[in-house]
Amino acid sequence: MIRFLSILFLGITGVASGTDKYPKNPDVDVQHYRFELELSDNTDEIKCTATIQILLKKKDITSIRLDLAGVNAGKGMAVEKVLQSLSGGEAIRPYTHSANQLVINLDHASGEKESVILIIVYKGVPATGLHIGNNKYNERTFFSDNWPDLAKNWLPVVDHVYDKATCEFIVKAPVRYQVVSNGLKVEETSLDSGTKVTHWRQSVPLSPWLYVLGVAEFAVQYVDPFEGKSIQTWVFHQDRDAGFSDFGEPTKDVLNFYSDYVGPFAYEKLANIQASSVAGGMEAASAILYNEKSVTGGGSWRWKKVVIHEIAHQWFGCAVTEYDWDDVWLSEGFATFFTALFMEHAYGNDRFIEEMKLERKQVFDYLSGKQDEPVIHKDLSDMSKVTSPLTYQKGSWILHMLRDKIGEEKFKAGIQNYYRKYMNVTATTDDFRYEMELASGVDLTVFFSQWLNQPGHPKLKGSWNYNAKTKTVEIEISQKQNTGTIDFPVEVGIYAKAGASRKIRSMIPGAVATRFSFPVESKPDSVVLDPRTVLLAEWVFVKK
Repeated sequence: MIRFLSILFLGITGVASGTDKYPKNPDVDVQHYRFELELSDNTDEIKCTATIQILLKKKDITSIRLDLAGVNAGKGMAVEKVLQSLSGGEAIRPYTHSANQLVINLDHASGEKESVILIIVYKGVPATGLHIGNNKYNERTFFSDNWPDLAKNWLPVVDHVYDKATCEFIVKAPVRYQVVSNGLKVEETSLDSGTKVTHWRQSVPLSPWLYVLGVAEFAVQYVDPFEGKSIQTWVFHQDRDAGFSDFGEPTKDVLNFYSDYVGPFAYEKLANIQASSVAGGMEAASAILYNEKSVTGGGSWRWKKVVIHEIAHQWFGCAVTEYDWDDVWLSEGFATFFTALFMEHAYGNDRFIEEMKLERKQVFDYLSGKQDEPVIHKDLSDMSKVTSPLTYQKGSWILHMLRDKIGEEKFKAGIQNYYRKYMNVTATTDDFRYEMELASGVDLTVFFSQWLNQPGHPKLKGSWNYNAKTKTVEIEISQKQNTGTIDFPVEVGIYAKAGASRKIRSMIPGAVATRFSFPVESKPDSVVLDPRTVLLAEWVFVKK
């Protein structure tokens, strides 16, 4: 997702996430959602029947809690009835609906591994989650934006990242609209002169924030197949030519790169969709939404980067999903770094280094005047703060430093093993660390602890001079950050002449001034820190 937001701990054996305020219920596992929606041009009220198949994983469960926003100030969902599907038919079930929670009483206490099917009939005007209104051309549209826990505003779900299920949307809407959603389209039928039904089915389990619905007067292009799967472009009909051009160029190359580097693409199609509900991009699985201004017809580099980023999310965030929001860097940090990796692949190492320097600056600019925080949340109670440049750009830099630490070959092997093991399920930072340790043979406990769980980054102060008598470069350097000492190597590049070949040496600065001496053949023209751009640090480093 892109919204356009303009140290050493020894003895730690894991990188655990902080307290998750959402009351998880691992004894209940939703298997499948079926949403039958009616949309109208005459009202913003939606009508829906949701059929939900749920596996009860332990005995004696007597009720099930779902998330569904109630009516407040004229907006929200009002439940009309709840049914339970039984062997002899359907039975009405009692329920309570308050504080955005729908609690349904079952007909009996459950047995172990019992499956139940609930049917919820409701209607209402969504306060958010499903945006109903006019697009930039003053034409009516319907677009979802469930990030991060807004699906409950129009769908009865377990509205949390940890619970994955397959889904299908069956949408009745005025005949002039085209409808797009996750997965494959299995039906499109005109019911009468004014109404059409469109049925999409997603066979790969997803978290609810990845469910997508787009309803507009689209121009639709079937661009090209990728491994037998359709690549599609859906744009407002006025933007047909510009949109087909903008979205068509990078998509297949990006899919090919990630499929080769990480593992197989998980979904039945990939649709790039112009939408009026998101500010930047939203990586809904198999059907990515982009801001309505993303179509320029000029192949904007800014928006091309967004496309690359959101496609990266199809692997990280969609297929491999963080178990809770504390570990959101597993989604946003990964997509940000893999955007840079594609740029390295497609445009060369210089472009990659330029991107990493930009990301490093974004971290420092964000932290200017702010209290530093760890990448992994310690106590995420405010979902508006789920992401920041720490989860995006600092997360990306942590992967960059990890790749440099263990080497490209082992890094790639670890990424592939991690993806293979957690594809279409959920993972934690500990899961990722374990796979990288297996691939590299390196104990990464300290690395993960100090960069992800400890706030801060190195702030260095140092100086250098040339000693003609000993023919050495003498360096004095220390760490000055107030968030704890970090154990890391810092490289120094020694240049004999401007533009000439360099010598790189490594040193580990301490909290107090540490002195280093490196032999050289002649007086250097310059001495610089981090010449390869592999350290997330700020510094003042001058010649004496």
